[in-house]
Amino acid sequence: MKAAFITGGSGFVGRELIAELVRRGVTVRALARSDAASAAVTAAGAATARGDLDDRAAMEAGMRGTDTVFHAAAYVKQHGTRDVFFRVNVTGTENALAAAKAAGVKRFVHIGTEAVLADGQPIVRADETRPRTANPAGLYPLTKGLAEAAVIAANGGGLETVVVRPRFIWGKGDTTLLPELVGAVKAGRFGWFGGGHYLTSTCHVQNVVEGTLLAAEKGRPGEIYFLTDGAPIEFRAFLTDYIATQGVDAGARSIPRWIARAIAAATSWMEQPPVTRVAIALVGHEVTVDDSKARRELGYVGRTSREAGLAEMRAAGAA
Repeated sequence: MKAAFITGGSGFVGRELIAELVRRGVTVRALARSDAASAAVTAAGAATARGDLDDRAAMEAGMRGTDTVFHAAAYVKQHGTRDVFFRVNVTGTENALAAAKAAGVKRFVHIGTEAVLADGQPIVRADETRPRTANPAGLYPLTKGLAEAAVIAANGGGLETVVVRPRFIWGKGDTTLLPELVGAVKAGRFGWFGGGHYLTSTCHVQNVVEGTLLAAEKGRPGEIYFLTDGAPIEFRAFLTDYIATQGVDAGARSIPRWIARAIAAATSWMEQPPVTRVAIALVGHEVTVDDSKARRELGYVGRTSREAGLAEMRAAGAA
């Protein structure tokens, strides 16, 4: 890999991906739709390609001369309008794929999610043979599933596409999940679904980067790879430690799942409901996935342990 193009470069994963690519001597360009996004990708070490996922021409121009595209951009909120979810996650992915083919890019790596399996039931040690759900628990699983399907379908004709699915991305610099969790605790809106005593898989952001780069180098075209930190951990134990890195106690308040589901159903019309079907589907019961395929085919290790990742966050909080 000599030159790469990244969408979503100003996000949590994107910034870490840019930094590692630059460290390896790869020339990086990143799509930026605002001055703030441009500043973020520049600070991470990438050249800016101004435009957004609606602008296929801008993406094609930015991708020319690159050999690999990393598609990390997505609308990851738990709630939002159908139009926004489809425009960013589905049409945006289709535009990125079309631009990559037009620009003569060889490899397209899509950063997906285990949410494509989420139908409201526990997900237990799922591997890549488990099909995407036909009954997604909300717009995020629905549109990410459609995006993934488009990526797999685009494989061929000179473009090799690969999908990685990290589960529960976390780590220092988390600008997505952690601020929401801490805000909910401080506002008295946080509670454990059914007590929180069930297993979850997790994937530190550095492990996401490790697996994504391996997928770009070694992944079989048209294939999907789960990425995790290794053995599952109890959800409540991990999240308690994660939130505590910010000097905040998650507490012991719990809410029965049936009540959470009733609240989600009754408030689904709200712009910002207190709880959503997606949240319950992804963190309200066991969600564990098997990354044996990535370890076997890519040589993926998951080099950053949970202990090391949490220690780094505690040290950053104390500084």
